[in-house]
Formats: sequence, structure tokens, C-alpha cells
Amino acid sequence: MAARGHVQDPNDRRLRPIYDYLDNGNNKMAIQQADKLLKKHKDLHCAKVLKAIGLQRTGKQDEAFTLAQEVATLEPTDDNSLQALTILYREMHRPELVTKLYEAAVKKVPLSEEYHSHLFMAYARVGEYKKMQQAGMALYKIVPKNPYYFWSVMSLVMQAISAQDEKLAQTMFLPLAERMVEKMVKEEKIEAEAEVQLYFMILERLGKCEEALEVIRGPLGEKLTSELQSRESKCMMLYQRLQRWPEGNALASKLLLKNPDDWQFYSCYFDSLFHLIDQSWSPPEEGEHCTEGGVHNTVAEAMTFVEDRIKAEDQKETRQLRGPYLGRLELIHRLRERGCPEEAQLGEPWDLMTQYFSQFGDKPCCITDLKLYLHLMPPEQHLKFIRGLGEAVPLGGESEEEGGSVFPEDTKALQRHLCVCQLSRALGLHHALSPEGKLRVIRDLKAHYHHGLKFGATALKTELQFSDMYCLMAAHVYVDLWKETGEESMAWQGIGLLQEGLSHSPSNAQFKLLLLLLYCHLGAFEPVVDLYSSLDAKHVQHDTIGYLLTRYAEPLGQFAAASQSCNFTLRFFHSNQKDTSEYIIQAYKYGAFEKIPEFIALRSRLNQSLHFAQVRTERMLLDLFLEADIVLSLEESVKSMSLTPEEDDIPWDTLRDNRDLTVLTSWDPRDRSLTEEHRRASMEEECLWLRMRSLTLRLLAALTALGRAHQQQNSLGSENGVGDKASVAARLFSQLEQALQSAACLSEKRSQYPFLGPPSTRLAAALACGSCQCQTSALQLTVHLQELETMGLDESTELQTRICNTFKSLVIQLQEMSNKCNGDLLEMKDSRLKTQPSLLENLVFFLETMSVVLWVASQCAKVIRPLKASLQKKKKKKKDTNTATPAVVCGFQVLTGGLQEVLSQVLEHIKTQELGLTALKLASLTLEPHTQEEESFIRAGMDKVHSSYLRSLQELGDLLKRRAETLKTLKI
Repeated sequence: MAARGHVQDPNDRRLRPIYDYLDNGNNKMAIQQADKLLKKHKDLHCAKVLKAIGLQRTGKQDEAFTLAQEVATLEPTDDNSLQALTILYREMHRPELVTKLYEAAVKKVPLSEEYHSHLFMAYARVGEYKKMQQAGMALYKIVPKNPYYFWSVMSLVMQAISAQDEKLAQTMFLPLAERMVEKMVKEEKIEAEAEVQLYFMILERLGKCEEALEVIRGPLGEKLTSELQSRESKCMMLYQRLQRWPEGNALASKLLLKNPDDWQFYSCYFDSLFHLIDQSWSPPEEGEHCTEGGVHNTVAEAMTFVEDRIKAEDQKETRQLRGPYLGRLELIHRLRERGCPEEAQLGEPWDLMTQYFSQFGDKPCCITDLKLYLHLMPPEQHLKFIRGLGEAVPLGGESEEEGGSVFPEDTKALQRHLCVCQLSRALGLHHALSPEGKLRVIRDLKAHYHHGLKFGATALKTELQFSDMYCLMAAHVYVDLWKETGEESMAWQGIGLLQEGLSHSPSNAQFKLLLLLLYCHLGAFEPVVDLYSSLDAKHVQHDTIGYLLTRYAEPLGQFAAASQSCNFTLRFFHSNQKDTSEYIIQAYKYGAFEKIPEFIALRSRLNQSLHFAQVRTERMLLDLFLEADIVLSLEESVKSMSLTPEEDDIPWDTLRDNRDLTVLTSWDPRDRSLTEEHRRASMEEECLWLRMRSLTLRLLAALTALGRAHQQQNSLGSENGVGDKASVAARLFSQLEQALQSAACLSEKRSQYPFLGPPSTRLAAALACGSCQCQTSALQLTVHLQELETMGLDESTELQTRICNTFKSLVIQLQEMSNKCNGDLLEMKDSRLKTQPSLLENLVFFLETMSVVLWVASQCAKVIRPLKASLQKKKKKKKDTNTATPAVVCGFQVLTGGLQEVLSQVLEHIKTQELGLTALKLASLTLEPHTQEEESFIRAGMDKVHSSYLRSLQELGDLLKRRAETLKTLKI
């Protein structure tokens, strides 16, 4: 603890050891030390709170909370106790209790700047914007500092942003915030840039663009200095919103004269130019064109302006800027879109791009620059263009090692050659080749890759090799061949090449991402875990690229890894709420007001994430498949998840697709690239699959709720909400049936996505193997069971027949699913290794479906057992000699017998597969002619796939064996 002045508080000295123990993670010693101290000093409240922190961290939440409340009710005002309670409540995820703490402290010490400040931040953590406004003003009255005043103003803006009623925001909150700032402006009390930014934000949200423009242009605008060209950028944005195209055009042209490489101003310049042309605007005959100066309102003027910028660059002896040259291509693109014949005056696109390549071809950005404008060339010019570029690449002498090929002599020449290869692929020249032609391209790319490694011989492990992109592109061509010919050997060679690439560039994320995708497509998830982990995804990347991991873990039979990956992802989403509050508090402290709405938007974006909803749903289902009726009963498992069938916590109307679907580098031509239609179709498919999984989960919760209600009804002899629970189950089942119909319609469309685009959901496979249909049939029994419970066995002959038919149907459907699992997962044909990942996925669907059927069967047993006992009692009383067993009882016995048989078949199949895989001799495979090093990488990839399949079979076998044990207990 820090000393106060020259004399240290004796309590600080006493508490120091407890703080040290807590900081070092030695919570038990902290608790013991706190107990010792409390024996001597019973009134030392902070020691009690520190003990509570130790208890909280050792899992004794209830004891910790009780201790904390003992101190909190005393309304402490010492800084140590308040800070310790704040830490404890934050660890308990109870930030609302911190506000009560400081409210009490402020009442007792009303002139404390520190406590008022802490109270404001406590309100900020829980989003109490109105109370924040009041706390800010109270603080300003005590200590009249500008930041406190503007905290209050910003809290008004936040009330406007969060208001459900937009009219209220526009007529009350924002005008009040505007008046508060205007008061400070009139009194000339505006001091900081943040205050001007806040004033601008308020005016912008009120739609007062003219007034905002005056602020930016006026003396207040001079305070905007933290960002380059901040005033100009804001003016440009306002001109566009006000549709003041002359001023926007004049300002953009002025700024381009100062900085001809700023692309945002080229876009503004061309946008305003064509708006002026469309409006037939003409400058006044006398005086300035507008307040910003001269305006270009014709295509001829724009062409002259762009050409002048290029001439200025051509005359420079120092480093040339790319902006003007790309500006010319952009102008051609826009003129061509509008059908303007003047575009021909700017030159032939292929010629201009050749010139651009000669100037900037040695820069890695050249490919991304030119790729945007390749569509300006007709297909017949593509080959000529590439040959022209190839001639401009300086290549050295022949290399003896690589069969006489010529290679670049330095890294700049290498980058130029690489750019030509990338452009060839982007123009579709690779795709148009025959399989033999593609293999020649691969050989050439691999030769250049190996040659280029010498330039990075001294590179660090964290640095990428200069020639890495050759390796990646060769792997892409292998993927093309695999998909076109169906030859799986191409996939193995692609994996081997990427593994070799990683041995030279261990930090290359693109190698890892493509490898990850290839392994998943071959049905192996085990190697993916380490690959994804080595990517070291940070913060929001868990949302944007996490789908690559969570999509495949469970369907490929790796349940333990799936559970870990889901928990890992959910930790990020759950910490988002707390983290965002901290960002907001820091933004208030440092006056970064314009960032606060961005943080709120980020929090909202993550809360509404499709990926978040998917992982949350899949994690709960996964927990049930792994534990329900194995570790805990289904009822206990559902209860531990706090899952209620009535509540749907997925924000369906506001779900956002935050996936980064372009994370994998691609040079595919436009007709093979990801389109908006692909994105839309993928989102529709993902939402439908999520809806089906969510409804399945909620129906399972409804099943347990009905079970509890029946137990209470039997023990208490009252209805006790059975009817309500049954109606919820019926409603959910109806929704599941509708979703299943929609899924059948969607699967008929069979959307095909690019290999490097979004992965398909499990929907099509689930329908094809019969999993969805079988689960739906099983869950329908929850509705029938309630009817049976109400009617009894005497008067339900027809219903019993229906239930028995469903029992028979379930066995038949599971038998069909079992048949679709038959076949070798890994097999050697003609000395080649062939994978069948669809069989693995079918086995997982069988496990999931069998689990659902067993849970429903268990519920059936709970319903039928008392009905059967009741019927027997009645017969005894009436001395009824009729010994006929009720149909539903016989049907249930047929069901359990059938399930036992099917389950035994699948377990036997898994055992056979395990033995077959164990006996598989991968070393006996004869691979294509490769170097010894290349062969070792391919074999290593095969070993990883082989090991992954074995683990998947072991996990599936273990879970199905435990389900078989559960099945033995299902007796009436």
C-alpha cells in the first residue's frame, strides 16, 4: 500500500501480507492471515472483505457474499474497504452492488471528489446513463472542472443512443446536450479537443450539418489536431451528407494536390464529379465557384486533373506514389460503368496496368491494386497482358538444380515474378488449364518456392519467407485438381506441401488456415486443434474466424476437443460485457467521447453474433450428449444449464453474421469468388440449422419439465402445471416441424460455396442420413405421452397404436441410419489412401439421435410405469382375469429390444473399424514420385489423419457403450 505523506497508516501495514497472498494466488493463506487479523481487530472491515475475496477465489461464493454484505450494510467510507468490495463484486459479476456502495459513501462524505468519481464510473459499468448524468453534474458542482461537466453531457448523448423512442432522443436528450455545450461555448470555456468532438457528435446526430460545418470551420475546429486532416475529413463527410457537391469536389481536389496518395479523397472527388454532371451544374459567371475554391464539373476537367497528377509523379526522382495511377484506372472504371466514350482517351487498361506493373511490380500490394481493375480487360487480352508482364520480369541465369529453369536473382525480381503468377491465377488462366497443365504449373511454382528460400536463409522464425506465396498458390492448384478430378492424392500432396511450407515459415497464418481446412475436409480434426491454437487468435477474432474451429469438432467425432473449443469461445463472449464496460470507463477518463458509441456498438455486435448463438446452443447440446443419463440425469443436466423451454434467448431478428469469410487468401477470378448471394445463402442456412438445434434443445428441456410436473402430480395429486408444460412442448414441436419443412426445401436448392468460402452447415448431411426426421419422430412422443397420461391405458387404444407405430418407426429409422454408417472410414485402394469423412459424420448423427431417442424412451418408461401399476391395481380390485398386456407396454418392450440390437450392430462396426485402422500399414503406401523430404511431409499428414480417425472412433465407441448401459436400465 502507498504511504500517506511520511506516516504510513498502521492498518495498511497490517493488511499488506493479505494483499501479497492474494496477488500471488495463495488464497488459503490470505484467508488464514485475515482470520488472525480479525481476532485482534474485529472492526477492521477491509480484512473481512479481503477474506471474502479469498473465499470467492476458492469457490466458496455464498460464504464470500455473506461476509461482503456484513461489511456493505455498515456503509464503509474507508478507501481500502471500498476498493476491496469493488474488486469482489466485479469478480462476482455483480457490478450493480458497487453503485449502492458508493451511493452510501457519497451520502456520508458529500464533498469527496474521489467518491463522486467512483460513483459515476460504477454507474457507467451498469449503463445507468441518467444517474451518470446526475452524478456528473453533482461532481461538477463540487469541483467545477470541464471534464466532469462533459461527462454529464456525454451521458445525455448515451441516453439518446440507447433510447427506444427515437423521437424522445431527437426532442429531449440531444437538444438538452446541445444547450449544455452551447452554454460552455458562449462562456468561452471550451478547452479540449474532446469537447469539440462531443459538440460535433451532438450536432451530427441532430442532423444539424450546417451548424456542425460552422463549428468545424470556425475557431473551435482549430482544436481538432489529434488526427491528420481531421477537419478536412469531417468537412468532406458533411458536404456529402448535405449534398453540397461543388464544395465537396473543390475540397477533394485541393486535398489531392497536397496529398495525391490519399485514396479516400479520390473516391470523394469522383463521387462529387458525377453528381455534378448528373445535376448539370455549372459554375457562376463571376467570382469563386464555391467557398472551397474551383470546381471540376466535366469529365474533361477530371481527366486533365488526374493526368496532371500522374505527370507530377513521373517527373519525381524520388519514390513515386501509387494513388494517381490507380486514380486513372478508377476513372476509367467509373466512366465505363456510365457508358461514357471519353474513357478511351485515357488509354488501354491493359497497357496502363502494364505500366503500373513496371513501376510498382516489386511491391506486394501490386496484386491487390491491379486485381480490382482486371475486369476492364476483355478475355482475349488476358494472355497477351500476362506475356507482356512476364517479359518485364528480370530473371537470372539457368539453375542446374531445377532442371534448367530461370529464376529471379534478387527479392525485387522475385516479387515481380510472383505478381505475374498471382495475376495469371486471378485472370483464370490456371483454371482453364488441363490437369496436365495444372501439374506443370505446380512444378514451376514449387521450383520457384524452393529457389526463393535462399533469400530468407537468415530469417527469424517469426518472419515469413519471401517465396511463401508460391507455396500457397501451388497448394491452391492442388485443391483445384482434387475438386475437379476427385483424386484424393492431390489433397495429400497439398497437405505435404503446406507442412513443408510451415517448416520454413512457422508463423505463416495462411498455410495454417488452408491446412486446417484440408484436414477438416478429409475428416480429421485432431491436427486442427494445434493449428488453430498456433494462430493465437486475439479478442474479436474468436468471433470472426472461430467458426473454422467450432464448425468441425463435434461432427468429426472429437467431443472432448469440441467441448474445449466451445468453452474457450464462450469465455471470450462472456468477458465481452465486462471488458466493454472497462473500455467505456477509460474513454470517459481520457475524454475519448467519440469512442464510447463505438464500444457500445461492439458490445451489441458481439451479443447479436450468429457465432455466439451457435456456440452457446451447440455447447449445451454437447454437454447433454456427453453427460446426460451418464454422469447426471437429463433433468439434473438441464437444470445445471438453467435452461427453460419457454424462453428463447436468441435474438433472431437482429442476428449478425460477423464471420470473416475472406480470411483465406484467394486469387480466384470473379466468377469463382465469393459473392453476396453466397453470403446471403450461407446466413439463411446457418440460421435455419441453428433454429433446429435450438428447438431440439428446448424440447429436451420441455421433456424434463413435463417429467417433473408428472412426478409432482403423482405425489401431490394435483395438476400442478402439467397442462401448461404440455402446451409449451406442443408449440415447440410444431415449430420444429415447420423448421424441418423449411430445411427440406432449402436442401433441394443445394447452395454450392467456393472451397475457400463459408463451410456448409450440417443440415444437408443431417437430412440425408435421416437424423433430423428420426429426432423429430422421437420428440413427437413428448406430446403423445401427455395425452396418454391424461387418458390412461383403459381408454387410449387408438393413441397406444399410434405410439407403438412410432416406436417401430424409430427402430426402423435408426436401423437405416446404422446402415449408412457402414463402410471403411480409411481404406487403401491400389496403394492409395482414401478417406470417407461422411461415414464419420453419420456415426456422430447416429450417436446424437440415439441419445435423443433414449431420453424420450426414459420419459416413456416414467409415464407408462405408474399407468401399468395403476391398471394392475384396478384389475386386482375388480378381480379381472383379463391378462392381456396393454399395447403400449408391448410396444415399449419391442422398442428397447430393437434399440439394443441396433446399438450392438454399430458398436460392433466401430470395433471392426478400430481394428482395421490399427492394422493399416501406411508405410506400405507407394506415393507419387517425390523427393524424400516431400514424401516425409505427406506421410506425416497421413499419420495425423489416421490418428485423428482412431481417436474419433474411440470417443464415439466410449459414448455409445455408456448409452448401451443406460438402455439396460430402461424397464417398465
